[in-house]
Amino acid sequence: MTIDTKSPADPVDHTAQEEQAAGPSRPERLSALAQQHGALVTLIVAVAAASVGFDTFMTADNMENMAVSSAFLAVVALGMTFVIVTGGIDLSVGSLFALGGVLAAWGSRYGTAVALLLPLAVCGLIGLVNGLLIARARLAPFIVTLAAMLAARGILLSVTDEGSRTYLVDKDSFFATLGQGKVLGVGAPVWITVALFVVGAVVLRRTRFGQYVYAVGGNEDAAALMGAPVARTKIAVYTVSGLCAGLAGALNAAWLVSGVTILGSGMELEAISAVVIGGTLLTGGFGFISGSLVGVLLLKVIQNVINQIGSLDSAYQQVVSGAFLAVVVIAQTWLGRRRRVL
Repeated sequence: MTIDTKSPADPVDHTAQEEQAAGPSRPERLSALAQQHGALVTLIVAVAAASVGFDTFMTADNMENMAVSSAFLAVVALGMTFVIVTGGIDLSVGSLFALGGVLAAWGSRYGTAVALLLPLAVCGLIGLVNGLLIARARLAPFIVTLAAMLAARGILLSVTDEGSRTYLVDKDSFFATLGQGKVLGVGAPVWITVALFVVGAVVLRRTRFGQYVYAVGGNEDAAALMGAPVARTKIAVYTVSGLCAGLAGALNAAWLVSGVTILGSGMELEAISAVVIGGTLLTGGFGFISGSLVGVLLLKVIQNVINQIGSLDSAYQQVVSGAFLAVVVIAQTWLGRRRRVL
């Protein structure tokens, strides 16, 4: 005799099964798209509005100046993206940017190789030390990178005799061409930045290391249980951040044909703002390389528009950027909660 164990009181929830099989709901998908591409939509709207409001905005000279000036911040933001996706922070990149520029200008007298390798070696080493202290000694990233920021600035002042000496780059050297040369009418730093972002996007989204970066940022303990090399991943991302800051400083020195000692102040905050505006969560585990590039461009467009107005003080750039960042963080928090609720 066969006994039917299925009771009318416990019906199978076919609707729930169908929803699970169908994947994320439409509101969830919309929230994810807004979180990922909201900055890009805002950038398009801002560019369109600026094009209508200012005749000189879309000129070739203005576009080129914005692109080249954005390139250096974008390279710094690239390294910062890896750090923030792991749930960390790097406050030393502004000082490393300035130090990299000075070292590159000083080394340019010995050839292009020295001008590039010296800042990469020094800034990469400082990033490596940051990573070791954070990953192995388990010190707070904020404290470690703040100390590195002060140390890098101290090294810079030592190299430049308390900032009184400015090293110049030979305008006819190949190193200067890296900063001032053009390829297909576009500045060489722009092409270098695009290439770096392509490589960065592939590494973060298509490699095992990129998976480790997301895993560490999502849940460090769970990542360790799954066998992810948590310490090595942290060390690697801070080293990458130092290398990117040093390279950006070197390219900037090639562009200015000098190592300017006063640069880099506040750049770490600009880089963090660009990364967060681009959709990367400060809590880690979620972010996009392309979003960071969009965030940089959006900040530069805002600054350019304020400059186009002319009657506004440059301090308004900081006010607008800060207000915009606050709105983005609030929107990210709301979207994240909405996705969890749905």
